Parts: sequence; C-alpha cells; structure tokens
Amino acid sequence: MSTFLGMPALPVYGSGNLHASESFPKSAHRELGNAQLRSNLGHATRTIRDKRTQVVSELPDWEQLRDAGSAIKESVMARLPELLEQFEQNFTARGGVIHWARDAGEANRIVAGLIRDTGETEVVKVKSMATQEIGLNEYLEEQGIAAFETDLAELIVQLDHDKPSHILVPAIHKNRTQVRDIFLREMENVDPDLTNEPSKLAAAARTHLRRKFLTAKVAVSGANFALADSGTLAVVESEGNGRMCLTLPETLITVMGIEKLLPTWQDLEVFMQLLPRSSTGERMNPYTSLWTGVTEGDGPQNVHLVLLDNGRSAALADEMGRSALHCIRCSACMNVCPVYERTGGHAYGSTYPGPIGAILSPLMTGIQAEENDSLPYASSLCGACYDACPVKINIPDILVHLRSVDVDSKRGTKKVPNQMDVGMKAASWALSSGKRLGLIEKGLPLSRLAAGPNKKITKLPGIAAGWTQSRDIPAPPTQSFRAWWNKEHHTPDAGVGTPLKKEEQP
Repeated sequence: MSTFLGMPALPVYGSGNLHASESFPKSAHRELGNAQLRSNLGHATRTIRDKRTQVVSELPDWEQLRDAGSAIKESVMARLPELLEQFEQNFTARGGVIHWARDAGEANRIVAGLIRDTGETEVVKVKSMATQEIGLNEYLEEQGIAAFETDLAELIVQLDHDKPSHILVPAIHKNRTQVRDIFLREMENVDPDLTNEPSKLAAAARTHLRRKFLTAKVAVSGANFALADSGTLAVVESEGNGRMCLTLPETLITVMGIEKLLPTWQDLEVFMQLLPRSSTGERMNPYTSLWTGVTEGDGPQNVHLVLLDNGRSAALADEMGRSALHCIRCSACMNVCPVYERTGGHAYGSTYPGPIGAILSPLMTGIQAEENDSLPYASSLCGACYDACPVKINIPDILVHLRSVDVDSKRGTKKVPNQMDVGMKAASWALSSGKRLGLIEKGLPLSRLAAGPNKKITKLPGIAAGWTQSRDIPAPPTQSFRAWWNKEHHTPDAGVGTPLKKEEQP
C-alpha cells in the first residue's frame, strides 16, 4: 500500500479539451470570441448562483457545516493509507473486488479487461469525472466497446462529439435550440418535428436511453463518496439514470479517485447537506444510491471497484496544495468565477475546469506540463471561489503557491533575461534601499510629462503595453507621500526610512 501511495504524478490518457495542446491564454482568447458561449454561460451560472444563495441562506449553521466538511476531509488526507486499507477490507468482505490503478493507462486496461470477460461490447455509464479524466470512453472505443452516457447533459455532449465544459452541467455551453439540433442530427427514430421545449427534449432522450437501460449487462460508474467503516459506495444524481445503471445490469464497474473516502457513515450526513446546496441549489439530492458489495438476488452480482491514483499521491505530497483533494466536485467555485464565466471549461485543457481545475490539474500532472503552467494565472484572485467552496478549499492561496512553483521551476533555464526579469531585478534594487526609493520618487514630476494634457498615460512600451491595452494610468502625483510628510513636518533633510523622533513615536 505504501508503494502505491508513493507514486509520482502521472499523465492522464484523455483530456476534457478539444485543443489540449494549447495554453490557457490562447484557448481563452479563442473562446472569448464565441458570443453564444458567453451568453449561455452567463445565464446558466447566474441561475445556479441564485438558487444556491437561496437554499444556503436557509441554514443558520451553514458556516459550521463548511467547517465540519473541511475538518473531515483534512482528517481523510492525514489518514489516507489507513482508511484505504480499511475500506478495501470491508468492500471485499461483502463480495466486491478491488483493483488498484497507478495511472490512467492501467485503469483503462483494467476496465476494458473486466468488460471483455463478460463477453459484452456495450456498456451504460453514470456521469463520472474519474472516467473522463482517464479518457475511458475513447479507450473503450479503440477496444471495440461502445460506452453510452446516460446523464442527459453528458449524452448531449457525447452525441455532439464534444467535451464537457462544466463539472456539474457538462452541456452548460449549449442552449435548447442547439440541443434540439443535435438530437435531430444524431439520434435514431427521433420525431422530425421535435421542438426545443425542455419536456420534449427530455422525452426524446428518455426514449433513446430506455432500450440501453433494459438491455445493458454491464454498467460503469463513478462514486461521490466511499465509506471506510462499511465498504459502502455512494452516487448522488438528479435524473434517476444512475439508479437504473446501478441496479439493472449484471456487472457494475466503478472507477473512483482514492481521495473520495469518508471515515464513517455519520460523516455522510454533513456532505449530504453541503453537496446538493452547493451544486444544484437543491435542499436534498433527488436520487442517492448506496451499495455495499454484492447482495444475492438483488442488483449486480459482479461488482468491481477501480481505485485510481493518477497523480493524487503527488498532490497529497504537496503540503500547501493537498487540500485541493478535499474537492467534492460541486462546481460552486466555477459558478462564481468571473474568468470561467467568460471562457467556459474548454479553455482550461483539462477534465477539471474553472478555479478547482486551475489548481488540481497542475498538482496532479505537474506544473511543468505545457497545458498546466499557465493555469495558476487564470484567476483574478478575487476570492469568490474560496467563499463559495463548501469544504473551504483556499483556492486563491494555492494559486499563488503554484505560481511560485512555476516561477521556481523555470529559474535559471533562460539564457537571456526577458523584460520581466530585468524589471524585477530593477524593482528589487530600488525597493531594498529607502534612499534609492527616495531618489526615484523625486522623478515623479518628470513622469507626469508622459501623461500629457489629459493627465492620463494611455500607452506604455514593452511588457507594460499589456496593462495600457485595456486601461489608462492616471498621471502620477507631483510629489510622493514621504516628500509631502517631510514638507508638512518641516523635516526637509529626512530621508526615506529615517526613524521618528522619540516624541513622535506612538
């Protein structure tokens, strides 16, 4: 067990982005040109935010619940090897089979092998971030196995040969008219007069999926929680498709990240209040399915669980960043993020978009990866994500930490210093001495000349041009604060850093 948890960060098989090789700035620039995307995202995130605000305000102990959720998750991370062993013992004692996967490739091979052993070539799937992370659908397709998504939003994305753009609402970037067009183009035997009315679209999807539910012999799922003290798995969902997949097939294969553990049944009570309110803005989740191994004559009789590392051990080893593993995939941080709302999920180049993706992907697969090194900068550090997180993950602090890791990883690799390097050296030289800073401040009146008659600096050269592309800089003051202070207090010779006289000290 200890060697498994010590695995380094490993690359994922698949990606939630159609342009995964692009950096975030380039992808974001492209997505910002999509007016329909921005409109769809703006409407959807506002709606979810408003619902969440209403149901959260009903709980007088909401902050205490957040504290409890954070404390439970922190305890799990501190005891993860022990809890994994306890869970494995209880799960296998009840007829389930555990498989350990170090990385995406190993997990995919395990799942494909289990499906082949059944002789089936089709599986139904419950919405799962872990299987998206490892690119399971694409891998199974290469192996001649068809995987059918049964969550409505996942179905929409799959039929459109697209990738999810949101953790909770994968098709958030599409509107009803776009969904209708996808159904007409991709579904068999769909009514050609199908409208974009939600109930009609849902009925068309239900008809399309019904045969799959009733004939599928194998299902693949994720898991929201795993309870160490009983070996129980839990899936929460809103449509009932999960319940169909988890009960009707003969074989059930679950893929779950090792961080999803909770120590006891009692701990689940906290998260069943936090998760639905933070994700869908509901007081209670409509469907909560729990299963403990195999029950003779009831439900799947061939039950497997693939426990996935895939870089989680690397994230756990980062003392500052490990709290990212507390994430319960509620998407609350995405719904309040001004950056995500304008770029959408595809710009992040990862299964996990938004603020949580900006820290989770670099922690799991390495800040040095080309698609990761710009993600910690995809934030204004406004802190809205931290305020919204139900388990109090301090995303802004981790973003700053990862920025420093990125800078340190590139230190000394450049043969010729760039403008930023020169600027930082100059700033270090000036700010390390009060006298030097005082001399520079005396040049403020000269810099006012660059502002012109309208007292605004509208264009700067070099790297500073990026600042003035979207904003103006007010003309500098005629004198610095210290110069003003010295003048007002008649200490013209006092330099920067001059200590106060004894009678002036507070």
